[in-house]
Amino acid sequence: MHDKNFVEGFSKLNKQQKIDWLVEHYFSGNAHARVLLERYWHTDTDIQSLHEGFIENTLTNYWLPYAVAPNFLINGQTYAVPMVTEESSVVAAAAKAAKFWYPFGGFRAQVLGTTKLGHIHLLFHGPKEKLQHFFEQTREEFLRRLKPFTENMEKRGGGILSVELDDWTHRLDNYYTLTFRFDTADSMGANFINTILEEWADYMEEAYPAYGHPDELEIIMRILSNHNPGCRVRVTVEADETALARKTGINDYARRFETAVKIARVNPYRAVTHNKGIMNGIDAVVLATGNDFRAVEAGAHAFAASGGEYKSLSFVERENGKFVFGLEIPLAVGTVGGMTRLHPLAGLSMELLGNPGAGQLMQITGAVGLAQNFSAIHSLITEGIQTGHMRMHLNNILAQLGATPAEAEQLRTQFANRKAHVRAVKDALNQLRNKD
Repeated sequence: MHDKNFVEGFSKLNKQQKIDWLVEHYFSGNAHARVLLERYWHTDTDIQSLHEGFIENTLTNYWLPYAVAPNFLINGQTYAVPMVTEESSVVAAAAKAAKFWYPFGGFRAQVLGTTKLGHIHLLFHGPKEKLQHFFEQTREEFLRRLKPFTENMEKRGGGILSVELDDWTHRLDNYYTLTFRFDTADSMGANFINTILEEWADYMEEAYPAYGHPDELEIIMRILSNHNPGCRVRVTVEADETALARKTGINDYARRFETAVKIARVNPYRAVTHNKGIMNGIDAVVLATGNDFRAVEAGAHAFAASGGEYKSLSFVERENGKFVFGLEIPLAVGTVGGMTRLHPLAGLSMELLGNPGAGQLMQITGAVGLAQNFSAIHSLITEGIQTGHMRMHLNNILAQLGATPAEAEQLRTQFANRKAHVRAVKDALNQLRNKD
C-alpha cells in the first residue's frame, strides 16, 4: 500500500526543500506553517549554519529564554548564574533563595568524587574461571595498547582508573560486564569513554581465540553509563534556627521545613515532585552551559532510587539549634569540548561563571538545585506554591489571551494580590474590554 507521507531521501533535501515537503504533506499547504518555521531562523547566516550542524534534518530554531540568577554566594564567591528554561518562576525562585541565604554565608559546596563509569556487556559461554584468567592475562597488555587514546587525557589529570570483571549471572544467564572507572578531568568525556570501551572490546575479540573457541565470548554492547554515583557533589546552607524564625516570622519554621523534607524522604509520590523541583534549577544551568541535561536527569533519579526506594535528594539536619539544609547529587558535567564550546551562548555562560573547571561547575549547578528546592519548600509551608507561581505565570496567560500592553499592565495591578487562574484572568480581561 502506498503511503503519500512516506519519503525516501529526506535527509538529502536542503532545508527549504524539507520545509516545502512538510508544508505540502502535513500542513495542507498552509503558508502560516512555512512562515513560522522560517521566522525563527537566525538573521546571522553564520550562526544559523552553526546551529543547523548540531543535529540532523534541521528546519529552524526552537528558542528558549536565557536568563541569569544573581547573588549566588558559593564558597565565598558571588556568581550570576546563567539559566535556560521555559518554566515561569524557576529563575525567580532561584534568585530569591540566593538572596535569602546570602547574609547567612551562602552555599557551601564540596565535590565528593569525579569518577565516571563505562561497561563492556558480554555473554560468556564457558566457566567463569576461564573468563577471569583471560581478563587477568590481557589487562595490562590492553592498557598499554590504549596509550595512544589515553595519553592526552592523562596529561590533563584524567584517564582509566580501574577495570574489573563483574559477574551478573545471578540476574541473567552467562552475563558479565567489564566495569571501567574513568576520570575525564574537565570534559564530559562521553566520546573518550566510548572510544576506550570499543577499542578494548575489539582487542578482546582479537585476542580470545588464543585462549578458547571464539564462540565462547560474545560482546553485546560497549557503552558509558549515566549512573555515576561516584561523580557527586554535596551542597549545604546553614543558619541558627532563631535567626530563621526572625527572618521568616515563623517561630517553628525549621521544624516545619524539616518535616516537609522528611515527607519527601519516605513518600515516593511526594519525592518525585520534590526532586523535579531540584532538577528545574539544575537542568536550567546544565542547558545554559551546553551540557547533557538528559544524562544528568537520569543519573539523579537513579541515585534517588539507589537505596531500593525512591526518595528526596535533599536532606535536613537539626542539632543544638543549628539548621542545615543540603543536597547530595551526582553531576557529570564538563567545561571543555562538545557543545560547551561549540554553542556561542554556552561559551558565554562559561565566561560569565569565570571559566570554571568541571568540579567548580558541579558546585555551582548543585547550589542552584538546592536553591530551587529551598524556594519550593518555603512556599509550600508558608503561602502555598500557587501564589508565587501563578504571579509569574500571569504573563504567559496574558500573552495567550492576546492582551495589549495597556491591558496587561492593568491586569497585573488587579492580580497583584490574587491568584491568577486562567478563567479569572480571562473574565477580568473581558470585563475590562466591555468597560472600554
